Amino acid sequence: MSNDLPIRKIIHIDMDAFYASVEQMDNPDLKGKAIAVGGGEKRGVISAASYEARKFGVKSAMSGNLAVKLCPDLIFVKPRFNRYKEISKKIRDIFYDYTDLVEPLSLDEAYLDVTENKKGNPSASLIAKEIRDRIFNEIGLTASAGISINKFVAKIASDYNKPNGQKIVNPGEVIEFLEALDIRKFYGVGKVTAEKMYQKGIFTGKDLKEKSIEYLDKNFGKSGRYYYYIVRGIHNSEVKPNRIRKSLAAERTFRENLSSEIFMLEKLEHIAEEVSRRLNKSKVAGKTVTLKIKYSDFTLQTRSKTLPYFLSDKSIILETAKDLLYQERLSNSVRLLGISLSNLNTETKKKPEQKSVSVQLSFKF
Repeated sequence: MSNDLPIRKIIHIDMDAFYASVEQMDNPDLKGKAIAVGGGEKRGVISAASYEARKFGVKSAMSGNLAVKLCPDLIFVKPRFNRYKEISKKIRDIFYDYTDLVEPLSLDEAYLDVTENKKGNPSASLIAKEIRDRIFNEIGLTASAGISINKFVAKIASDYNKPNGQKIVNPGEVIEFLEALDIRKFYGVGKVTAEKMYQKGIFTGKDLKEKSIEYLDKNFGKSGRYYYYIVRGIHNSEVKPNRIRKSLAAERTFRENLSSEIFMLEKLEHIAEEVSRRLNKSKVAGKTVTLKIKYSDFTLQTRSKTLPYFLSDKSIILETAKDLLYQERLSNSVRLLGISLSNLNTETKKKPEQKSVSVQLSFKF
């Protein structure tokens, strides 16, 4: 790596099996057992699985039916999102004791920029350890952490010593770390892209690094340039403490597949009501309504319409969604419907100034 690149001290904190761990913490009878949050209904999908369940291959986004086949003794627990949000806020409050530069990705993970921090501690690794200890002692849950020079490497590193561990990738180790990495571990490389890379002989970061930017642009489109830079440790995205909401959505998976638009209208009304409630609670409105349709064969389709004004009213959202539903004939029976509002009227908020630190490779982590 070049010595004149801006170096930051970035921590990625990732809670360990968060939803499942909260359930085990609140109910001692579940400790040490294979549990899954969600997925208990006939067509349910698992939101989270305990590490005991993961040993059997159970994982999030898996159907409950398949999970039971893998783990016959699996215990299903209904999700309690209000409780998860409550715990998440307590965890976030701990983060803010160290830095205001906190970028939550979800209820259970966040980036922290501790280049300059409230404790005056020059060691990002010691800060990460202290935060993890506090989460355990004050809340009762374990967390894992990745520490490095940018968000991309830190996120990959946080997965290395799970659960309840951390990994540091120092500035001088970044290139070697990325070159040895299986391409499937690269954040932003999905299953389909990984298969395409395999077909082209790209199995590791080193293989990817050998490809020119022209080759990657030609074969991977707009993402090609991204891959070219990240494998060289270049990822200049700053930790954004005030992430602007870009969309708001609600969706429903049905117990039985629906084959008639008439039966879907009642479902759409409930979904539109939920979207409207969330919009009003967040005090935002949007111009673009998108209808999401997942068919029984799991193919996904979206239909969108942009209106000339901002809206949050249930009736207008519902009428627009109906128009989209009738826009063209459904190709199959439907297992899921969703409505989202985007093109929101959110305003960019001023965020704390972030300073890039240009240092030598002896920069201590």
